[in-house]
Amino acid sequence: MTQYILRRFISMIVTLWLIITVTFALMHAVPGSPFEKEGKSSNPTAVQNLMEFYHLDQPITTQYVLYLKSLLSLDLGPSIGHFPDTVNSMISRGFPVSFKLGIISILISIVTGIALGTVAALRQNRIIDYLAMIFAVIGIAVPNFIVATLLIKYVAVEWKLLPVATWGTWKHVILPALALSTGPLAIIARLTRASMLEVLTADYIETARAKGLSPATIVIKHALRNAVLPVITLLGALVANVLTGSFVIEKIFAIPGMGKYFVDGINNRDYSLIMGTTVFYSALLVMMMFLVDIAYGLVDPRIKLHRKEG
Repeated sequence: MTQYILRRFISMIVTLWLIITVTFALMHAVPGSPFEKEGKSSNPTAVQNLMEFYHLDQPITTQYVLYLKSLLSLDLGPSIGHFPDTVNSMISRGFPVSFKLGIISILISIVTGIALGTVAALRQNRIIDYLAMIFAVIGIAVPNFIVATLLIKYVAVEWKLLPVATWGTWKHVILPALALSTGPLAIIARLTRASMLEVLTADYIETARAKGLSPATIVIKHALRNAVLPVITLLGALVANVLTGSFVIEKIFAIPGMGKYFVDGINNRDYSLIMGTTVFYSALLVMMMFLVDIAYGLVDPRIKLHRKEG
């Protein structure tokens, strides 16, 4: 198991380096300059001074080496569009908001999705099963920004049950969290149902029934533990989906999180801010995938044994 963790850790570092390299190359492949806006005149001397300050006058390889050195010291550099703010300080302000929204959305998705999928499997081909799968199909098919728009229109504007935008109290979290969690919730529900239907026909479940164990013990202790393994495998991708999807949701609900800074960075061609937010989220998501791999091995002892034998 230790060797497996070490291999996965090295793979995580290589993946992160590739993401940084590709993002850096793409950023500098875009024509134009962050200091020369279309339709606005710029002072050539001022532009040259700014290029020198941000090292953008250096060869691309030199810029790349300088950026990697700053990353090793956890310095994401100064923001071009929000000077004198640094990217580190902007992330420290925006990430706690995005993290809170993302965690709540993921918890809603996992708890509700597993519960819905389990109930649907236990009531196969009954009305609750059909309703659950209809909801799952709609949740997968409808984008989260459409869900957000509908929630704002009916829950916030027409029914006036919750605030429509901004950030502050727990009431401001509900609508964006629901909009973000709909898609992952539907995917988890469908996956849990399919996995539960397969597990419930396994021989060890029949043995448990023959021993006289209660239905609740069979479902919770034996069936559900194995049925959630595919869900754990999918968690890394779902976390990525929730966090990147939050960019759009944060913009719709005027939430002062990472999404706001990322969109501002694109609009202003703020190289430092775009690179910083991309590297930060990439590191977070790669780490999540790494932890999911470890969790998968801990939940299923057979994976641990297989790695030891290999």
